[in-house]
Amino acid sequence: MKKIITLLTDFGLKDPYVGAMKGVILSICPNANIIDISHEIRKFDIRQGAYVLASAASFFPKGTIHVGVVDPGVGTTRKPIIIETKKSLYIGPDNGLLILAALKEGIKKVVHISNRKYMLPRISHTFHGRDIFAPAAAHLANGIPIEEFGPPLEKYETLTFSKPKIHKNHIEGEIIYIDDFGNIVTNIYRELLEKISINEGEIIKILFNDRTEKVLKICKAYNEVKEGEFLAIIGSGDFLEISINQGNAAKKLNIKEGTKVVVELV
Repeated sequence: MKKIITLLTDFGLKDPYVGAMKGVILSICPNANIIDISHEIRKFDIRQGAYVLASAASFFPKGTIHVGVVDPGVGTTRKPIIIETKKSLYIGPDNGLLILAALKEGIKKVVHISNRKYMLPRISHTFHGRDIFAPAAAHLANGIPIEEFGPPLEKYETLTFSKPKIHKNHIEGEIIYIDDFGNIVTNIYRELLEKISINEGEIIKILFNDRTEKVLKICKAYNEVKEGEFLAIIGSGDFLEISINQGNAAKKLNIKEGTKVVVELV
């Protein structure tokens, strides 16, 4: 069976970088099935990359290998890592890019990629996607155990939004993404809401930065409220979103990515 390897980068498609990574993968693992998630992440925007990866990764089969490269720290002391979850393998820089997706699946172990045997012979200071991450993905697809790539890591980088805090009757989270429609995407996913008995159809209170408060119904579709009205919804990425039916919620509330949120059942 062909092993699936996904790619997510901020490289765009004009330059040769994505093609070079695919060439390396196929040279080592000719039967790899390479799938592009996105190469249009905003340059150096780790947060956006983390959200897009987490939104897409859950729809891939068990055993998929995900490579993420949004890496403003390339060539520095930041570590290249592999994260093994209960479902997938994630490869990329230790800068938080992979963590949101990995946490959703449950992290089993993290290793520091340090075994030169599984890298290209020459390592560029500016292109670890080609020289370290792509070879690692291909070797994993060929069946090399994760333990062969380097020692385990007990500490690794997270993003400030990467781990919501669940309490008895509320969840503390953060706005991680605002899409082109102005929908406000939190890092609070469906399973966390269900742990404190919040489900679709119920009324919740959302507090933004300890100031702005909204009491909203969790709808299944935007048209459950009138045009121009606010609603909460579990979006296509399975994260809680705050929206306006045919309007721009982020602009209306003057909300930006990074805003803290608290959600509780009314």
